Amino acid sequence: MKIKYLLAVIVGLWLPNVAGASALKAFVGGTLVDGTGGNVIHDSVILVKDERIVAVGTEQSLAVPDGYETISTEGMTVLPGLWDMHVHLMINGHSDYAYWDKAYIDKLGSEIMPASAEQLLLAGVTSARDLGAPLDESKSIKERIASGELSGPRMFMSGPFLQHQPYPGTEAFRWGVSSERDARKKVRQLKEAGMDVVKLIDHDVMPLSHAKAIVDEAHKQSMKVVGHSHKPDEIRIGLKIGVDNFEHTGLTTAPEYPDDIMEMLKERTAKGRISGGPLYWTPTVEGLWNYEYTRKNSEELDNQCWKRGLTKETVADIEQSIQHPERLDYMQLTPKRKPTLKTKFNQLRNSGAILLVGTDSGIPMKFHCQSTWHELQVWVDVFDVPVMEAIQAATYWPAKFMGVDKDIGTIVPGKYADIIAVKGDALKYINLLQHVDLVVKGGTIYKQNGIPKEENLTRQYPQS
Repeated sequence: MKIKYLLAVIVGLWLPNVAGASALKAFVGGTLVDGTGGNVIHDSVILVKDERIVAVGTEQSLAVPDGYETISTEGMTVLPGLWDMHVHLMINGHSDYAYWDKAYIDKLGSEIMPASAEQLLLAGVTSARDLGAPLDESKSIKERIASGELSGPRMFMSGPFLQHQPYPGTEAFRWGVSSERDARKKVRQLKEAGMDVVKLIDHDVMPLSHAKAIVDEAHKQSMKVVGHSHKPDEIRIGLKIGVDNFEHTGLTTAPEYPDDIMEMLKERTAKGRISGGPLYWTPTVEGLWNYEYTRKNSEELDNQCWKRGLTKETVADIEQSIQHPERLDYMQLTPKRKPTLKTKFNQLRNSGAILLVGTDSGIPMKFHCQSTWHELQVWVDVFDVPVMEAIQAATYWPAKFMGVDKDIGTIVPGKYADIIAVKGDALKYINLLQHVDLVVKGGTIYKQNGIPKEENLTRQYPQS
């Protein structure tokens, strides 16, 4: 008991005028999975002052000082706020990209992207990486969330894709690269606009010197490069030029990655810190894996959560586009791709690459309020990834990759109080994450007892 009261005194000394402080919270009683990969902490206590975590302990070792508001997490699993490392705020599940890109281009900043961001936050995603959107809207959304004007995860943005030539009709969010000089200029433009990473695609069809200039300039600007891996040569060239993080499992219906690619991957992962850190991979498997299930059991598409923040007209437009999942051209090859996913996933995992949880959230029928827990459920329950490994892939490792692990990604003293909790044992039943009961970002509670705290959500949306 002396230890308990000594810790309380220490915390009180660290926080002068505790009794008068306005933002003191204690989250008490739950089983804490802190994201470090260590043992869980039963009967946990997390003390928060303003935006940051002050102390972490147990009810036996850490007393709650006077002046703290106590929030019970009894009977709950407490986790760091989740990351989703591959989202598209500019799309919301509509099945027709060519139509959407034209019809909603002027609504991205005012309706679509703000709604997507808030849906992610309320699903327990307190940090997210957006990979592909117009630059002005990307910059605006990121800044408005950071300032508190909008509610959403901590956003890390790429802005427009960089590629050899944009696809017709996508010029607003896909930039073509015409020369080495142009490549470097566009990377600098992204950096100056506050973008965090560069997204590179179709680098197998651009001159190698252009692709290399993109990566070299990005690294010069302290930006990581995220590369598509849909095609074998995207991987081969990406490894050659120094891509930091590959996206998707790719290779369409091919049963596995070619032997030469696996040798290249193992050689790269063997270099580790010598090559600037681990090689990271975001496999984004769930949208493919669960398509046939969704096609047969489409009731989940009626979940109200994805409608939040969207006008009735937008909701009706999305609904009509996914009335017949079996007719979507986008998904016709998916049943043939599904049998290859587990093999490719395990090849990547066994290669030594660090896998990150990302979902491609926003693609047809994949909604921001559902995608992240869906991905985790497939990793754990289908692909047999140990639950702690999966949780770290959605907490610790994304923060490490983005270079913000000193501030977020785990629940330890000194870091931002990004905390979620669910009723029950999420270590045994990972799909409990479909109903996140508590969402805290930077010490502010955005969802409690499973209900959004509308007074803390800085933009009030029309309910459809």
